[in-house]
Amino acid sequence: MDKKVKVVITDIDGVWTDGKIYLSEDGNSQKAFSTQDSVGVALLRLMNIPVIIITGEDSEIIRRRADQLKIAHVYTGVRNKLLIAQQALEELGYCLDDAAYIGDDIMDLPLLSAVGCAAVPANAPEYLKSRVNNTLNRSSGDGVFREFCEMIANKQGILDETVEKYLLRATSAKY
Repeated sequence: MDKKVKVVITDIDGVWTDGKIYLSEDGNSQKAFSTQDSVGVALLRLMNIPVIIITGEDSEIIRRRADQLKIAHVYTGVRNKLLIAQQALEELGYCLDDAAYIGDDIMDLPLLSAVGCAAVPANAPEYLKSRVNNTLNRSSGDGVFREFCEMIANKQGILDETVEKYLLRATSAKY
């Protein structure tokens, strides 16, 4: 059974993106992000749940996307995600049991196994699916992070309330 989630940790490549690297002729790389995942971040913010990004790739693109969404806790170029997660959680006053994590590949397995709530995209390898408590319906880069955020709100019994808060904010005269 999942614990009450107080903080969300997420991988990027293979979760927020389709996991592919697009290279231009001049060698620059590009990534595509789903705007649906932005709403997931907003929903977490309304639930007072901080987001931590921990990803293996050291990429300016990832840092820029995090800046756009005002995500302050971003760790790129990470190999030992579990160690970095423990350090980041300790700094924020949380423990692994308080955390939910979504990842998609073998490097995510130690962290997926350690958190209170773990999830993988629909297209994750079978050996990961068999070791987590939540396999989501959406695939990498297709709004799976938003699905994860909505799942958390639903399990905590506050999805409808959070959606209403989102709509009130989005339709206010100040927005």
